[in-house]
Amino acid sequence: MTLALEGIRVLDLTMLFPGPFGTRYLSDFGAEVIKIESKVRIDAVRFFPPLVEVPGTKRGESYFYHNLNRNKKNLSLNLKTNEGREIFLKLAKTADVIVEQYRPGVVKKLGIDYETISKINPRIIYCSITGYGQDGPYRDYAGHDLNYIGVSGVASVTRDRTTRKPVVPGVQIGDMFGGGLHSVIGILAALVARERTGRGQYIDIAMMDGTLSYLPMILASYLVDNIKPEPGRLNLSGALPEYHIYECKDGKFITIGALEPKFYNNLVKVLGIEDLSKSATEFFGEGDQEAIFKKFGEIFKTKDRDTWLDELRKVDTCVAPMNEIWEVEDDPQVKHREMIIKVPLGEGKTMKQIGFPIKMSDTPASFLFAAPPMGQHTEEILTELGYKESEIQELKQKKVI
Repeated sequence: MTLALEGIRVLDLTMLFPGPFGTRYLSDFGAEVIKIESKVRIDAVRFFPPLVEVPGTKRGESYFYHNLNRNKKNLSLNLKTNEGREIFLKLAKTADVIVEQYRPGVVKKLGIDYETISKINPRIIYCSITGYGQDGPYRDYAGHDLNYIGVSGVASVTRDRTTRKPVVPGVQIGDMFGGGLHSVIGILAALVARERTGRGQYIDIAMMDGTLSYLPMILASYLVDNIKPEPGRLNLSGALPEYHIYECKDGKFITIGALEPKFYNNLVKVLGIEDLSKSATEFFGEGDQEAIFKKFGEIFKTKDRDTWLDELRKVDTCVAPMNEIWEVEDDPQVKHREMIIKVPLGEGKTMKQIGFPIKMSDTPASFLFAAPPMGQHTEEILTELGYKESEIQELKQKKVI
């Protein structure tokens, strides 16, 4: 089976979450992603518990590392040595894409920056992922996901509707979407552009920029009318009783998204409160919303979640369970879409992983092999570059690889 990105070579200098999350999309679609790390710069994600036993060894490696780094080769290389830099430059001549996640200026000090690489490989696409970008007053500040969504404004609109205090999101928005996915979009766009121009280019991804771009409703609205949004009271984040999560009799929760009049009116009919029906002109925010919240809350607590789901799914309305993490795997739709897969690790061992969210008819994503131990492909890659066995052994002794 031909994979969509087969023949594309990616040198992956990223670690932790944002970069590896993005480059895994590339490796899942068949790009040859070579993850580069060394004993002096080990990816800390390898040690996140729970650990999965590495076949043939007594060592364990993180489930998280496996999920982020499947289908990638691994090259052990110390870039702080002259020999390591020389190897990287030779490898860069053969590459299509380089992805790095150092602070601004670090790759320049290492001698592997875009300007240097593009001179020896004009077709290279070089993507840098940082918190705040390569320029600006924040460029050198350290940060994590919460800091980026704080600056961008995303954190300010994620609040408890009652206390109106901001809450920490349950997923890393900046890491995965602001950084990882935006890097993939940029790389794929640059690959298409290269087909026309014959040249590569530099891509500057800032996680803050990426998260800010996720406010096309709220921030874009403010930029037009200058009306400050009311915390916890925005239509899609707390203001509307018909777009909310309710606790049921059994302590489980149900999600209601009955925004349009037809969905809403079907909902209140099943709930037995047709006097609360609305016309299209009554949306949004008409009536005593707090009273409706209270009424909905009281009614949903009279029956178990799955009973409500059965009743509400008989009519045309927007309803679904709020699956707890331990319920997700057994959800019929999750099963049908094969979003949880069992993959081989070797020696008969397997592990469950999250599947492929992008479904393609002709060149689908595929599991090829498990995330490798550090350096598993070092000799293979160096041999391809022309290094002899004696030279490889010497590099090992010098702790270059």
